[in-house]
Amino acid sequence: MRLIKNYGLWLLCSFVLLSSHPLKAAGIPADTTQAEKKPNILFILTDDQRWDALGYAGNPLMHTPEMDQLAREGTYFKNALVTTPICAASRASILSGLYERTHRYNFQTGPIQEEYMQYAYPRLMKEAGYYTGFFGKFGVHYEHKEALFDVYEDYDRNNDYDDRRGYFYKTLDGDTVHLTRYTGQRALDFIDGADPEKPFCLSLSFSAPHAHDPAEAQYFWQEETDQLYARQKMPGPELAEDRFFNQLPEPVKKGFNRTRWHWRYDTPEKYQHSVKGYYRMIAGIDLEIAKIRQRLKDKGLDKNTVIVLMGDNGYFMGERQLAGKWLLYDNSIRVPLIIFDPRLKKHREVEQMALNIDVPATLLDMAGVDMPESYQGKSLRPLVSGAVPRDTVLIEHLWEFEHIPPSEGVRTKDWKYFRYVNDQSVEELYNLKNDPKEIRNLAKEPAYQATLAGLSAACDRLIQQYKDSLAAPPYGLKVDFVRKPGSSNINDSLPNYRWTVPQEAVSQQAYQVLVASSRELLAKNIGDVWNSGQVKSSQSANIQQEKPLDPQSDYFWKVRIWDEDNRVTDYSVAQPVKVF
Repeated sequence: MRLIKNYGLWLLCSFVLLSSHPLKAAGIPADTTQAEKKPNILFILTDDQRWDALGYAGNPLMHTPEMDQLAREGTYFKNALVTTPICAASRASILSGLYERTHRYNFQTGPIQEEYMQYAYPRLMKEAGYYTGFFGKFGVHYEHKEALFDVYEDYDRNNDYDDRRGYFYKTLDGDTVHLTRYTGQRALDFIDGADPEKPFCLSLSFSAPHAHDPAEAQYFWQEETDQLYARQKMPGPELAEDRFFNQLPEPVKKGFNRTRWHWRYDTPEKYQHSVKGYYRMIAGIDLEIAKIRQRLKDKGLDKNTVIVLMGDNGYFMGERQLAGKWLLYDNSIRVPLIIFDPRLKKHREVEQMALNIDVPATLLDMAGVDMPESYQGKSLRPLVSGAVPRDTVLIEHLWEFEHIPPSEGVRTKDWKYFRYVNDQSVEELYNLKNDPKEIRNLAKEPAYQATLAGLSAACDRLIQQYKDSLAAPPYGLKVDFVRKPGSSNINDSLPNYRWTVPQEAVSQQAYQVLVASSRELLAKNIGDVWNSGQVKSSQSANIQQEKPLDPQSDYFWKVRIWDEDNRVTDYSVAQPVKVF
């Protein structure tokens, strides 16, 4: 069941106030043939390109003339965000139009659920008569890509190699080329082979500028960009002083963000090599975009091809002595986003927040295809010509991985709030208007407790709104076979816990039990008495308390499980337990 959202009608009604000919006012050719012709769609996704890794964004070091030209001629979104700052979940959101909270796809889970791919934007484009193609890093485990695309090739860095061959293993005409060049050529071939009687939707997903993690050198680029920055010393990162690192939560300081900082930035030599490599790889993508735009022009397709450019997540480049993404600071969640529609012949800069989950709705809207009811994003097409208000958005990183603490929060135009899922007593609150670099955490300051409470409640509300129904928690909790141990005698200081696995989970792959000394601590996911951690087991009965409980004391416990596809459920309702 789809909800039809006729944004085309909305646009026409808006422009009628400006001109007797709405299409002319919009800048779209007024002749019937051009106006009714569906546009081609080119969606370009880069990997780890942060919002300011773009000349147009004000970075004088960037060599991105083609991306900058798209921004100057099209619509540039100054506050574009990803709802989850990691490639797997972000790409799943871009395909499905859903928050991670809903699709629950990430590394270490099974394939993305089929029901969420039924309305993937390329499938709907294909069903609507578009010739669909994909080349590059798909990044989501889905076994039916042939249902989405007429032609596709899914490839990424080759992790079998711990050197430059991670990026140099594809060949063109017998020559081994960089993946960026390979993807660019596949795009040219697609354009050459497209049916001139059908519109096309081509999705390009560059692996660059992602570091090649297994390699000591980390970054590898094309020969064409090798001389960029050769005699230049790159300026050091902001917030690089020890005090900014020391303010971070302990799990962050000990996690992968710090580990990869050691890989890339912990010496001046590594820093210079990595930053130059990152920028050179983006410059390489820019070269391919230039070739693609020229081919569109040569084929007479440039005036009817909408180009959307976005990064899949942001990136730390040594700020706070960190690398990678994953955290909910703006370094990690802000990305470039440009929509170039040659039919409009106008430039706009948009202040309102735009999200990765808005992209599929926007692509469909540009093509005149109805947006599914399931989509949680909005079409950005009205923003290209006007404004669509957006107040508070959910941001999250839910992958349960010991080296990256999961987090959840909200962002507004002026405020950012987030907390760490496994210890919700650790909260961060920033006034983005006065503190855009997120230096001063206001979470514990008395003057901002009302703001903190309001944003925390908004986070809770959005979590409830978007959580997946299949994340149903365990139920029927018992302690030593007693269903209501708070009102019954438990004589064992090492009681056994048990629960019922929800039907939605099908089966249990692992569990985590938390036991706390107060209901308040348990509500913040703090098991100060016992935290079992993730235990890989299908056992849901006779789980024995690890440390003896004190007699005549009140305790509270809850449990969550990992389902058949290794997706974590919600926690159960907390249950009291008292040892007599």
